[in-house]
Amino acid sequence: MAPRPRVFLFLQGPPGPFFERLGTTLAAAGYGVHRINFNGGDRRSWPNGATDYRGSLDRWPRFFEDFVQANDVTDLVLFGDCRPLHSAAHGIAKLNHLRIHVFEEGYIRPDWVTLELDGVNGNSTLSKDPEWYLEAARTLPPLPTYPGVASSFRRRAGEAVSYYTQGVLQTWRFPHYRSHREGSVIVEGLGWLRRLSGNAKARERAARILASIGERPYFVFPLQLNSDHQIRIHSPFGNMGVAMDYVIESFARAAPADSVLVIKQHPLDNGLINWRKQATASARRLGLGDRLLFLEDGDIAKIVDRAQGVVTINSTTGTLSLGVGIPTIVLGHAVYSVPGITHQGPLDGFWQAPCPPSPVIWDAFCRVLLDRCLVRGGFLSEEGLSLLIDGSVKRLTRRTMANAVTVEPATLAR
Repeated sequence: MAPRPRVFLFLQGPPGPFFERLGTTLAAAGYGVHRINFNGGDRRSWPNGATDYRGSLDRWPRFFEDFVQANDVTDLVLFGDCRPLHSAAHGIAKLNHLRIHVFEEGYIRPDWVTLELDGVNGNSTLSKDPEWYLEAARTLPPLPTYPGVASSFRRRAGEAVSYYTQGVLQTWRFPHYRSHREGSVIVEGLGWLRRLSGNAKARERAARILASIGERPYFVFPLQLNSDHQIRIHSPFGNMGVAMDYVIESFARAAPADSVLVIKQHPLDNGLINWRKQATASARRLGLGDRLLFLEDGDIAKIVDRAQGVVTINSTTGTLSLGVGIPTIVLGHAVYSVPGITHQGPLDGFWQAPCPPSPVIWDAFCRVLLDRCLVRGGFLSEEGLSLLIDGSVKRLTRRTMANAVTVEPATLAR
């Protein structure tokens, strides 16, 4: 019997043209392609040939299953698997035996985007057994080197503003839609304007603070976005404030007396929460004095490179530190939290005796990651989109990604 024709259904993607261009490329190759929009930003990103869903979250599972069956859908494509509408669709897709392809920001950044079967991050089906990675990597090639992929923050900002502006302007068209992001888009935008206006001073302040460390040993704790599902769903803390207090209190209790804790604000934080104020208040309460330093800016790669260790919930900064051999501990759920790669054990013990990653296991992990769930490219340049679409089409149209061999050479090194 002839194989069932492949029909791809796209849900929400990142702001910008990536999903629409990927769908167009698949359609030109002879595959069936559909798209469901949830808000005005989705319509902006995929303006033609899409179906608008204007109902409530409660009615969505029935609508989704009816759409899948009526259009003979075989594959579901979405960006992130924790948004309420995506989570419900994921469950119904499983019941209907669809292949589920989840895009997300790259496990390794920059220059890579995650594309994984079934789920990403805390929902990933990747193993936690180091021996599994050593065996799986046995037939994979070494990691070659690629140049960096062009990226533009201005482009990111412009696409985000366009997406969320249309979401607000077309609220009348999608009265039941509720964003997976917390808070008001307008308030968040005002926070961004305030933060951007203070960027120059933040850079100067960060440079002075880093210079003040001198030769003192220090640990790094990179903050993540408070609204990120990595924190809200894939960590035990629920929000970044609780996580930050947990780390600071452990450092005050157990870290060597001559060591420093450097907390780095996320570069895409909207500035609505004064993390510096919260961190310094905790330091004052615990008597840390100048042993806690807070950075609103700075090159995280350079900051990590001299660190004694990195503490992360599940940030991709963890892969950056592991890549240069810096001991790293994970407090949430992360694909790279594997024995032999990250420090195992309580945080209090990490400050005293941080365990560095095994280069052999880390290399095997990276080669498997690239083979199974990373695509070279990016959302924020024409070069990046071209690479990403080409690689994504190859991955999406494999008969199965779970048992696939390497399609393209790739690397995590630059």
